[in-house]
Parts: sequence; C-alpha cells; structure tokens
Amino acid sequence: MAVINLFIKVEIENDENENPQKLGAEVCRQILKVYGVRSAEVSNIMVAEA
Repeated sequence: MAVINLFIKVEIENDENENPQKLGAEVCRQILKVYGVRSAEVSNIMVAEA
C-alpha cells in the first residue's frame, strides 16, 4: 500500500474573535474522524485582508 501526501487549501470565513489555531485543529480532527486518515496537520495559517 502506498502512502500519499495530499495538500489541500481551505478558505474559511470566521468571526474575528475566533481563534484560527483552534479552528484549524478542529478541521484536522474532523478529517481524521470522517476519513480515517493516518494523520492530519495544519502547516500554515494566513489571515487574508478583507
């Protein structure tokens, strides 16, 4: 069985008072839960100007 690294860009609109690190951790947790992947991690967080 081959191991594949899949890089995905996700753009999320959120409240200014919401912590981006916590949001990223929750997205990773959901990916692990729903897809049963071996690992998921946030490698970078960029806040875009509106």
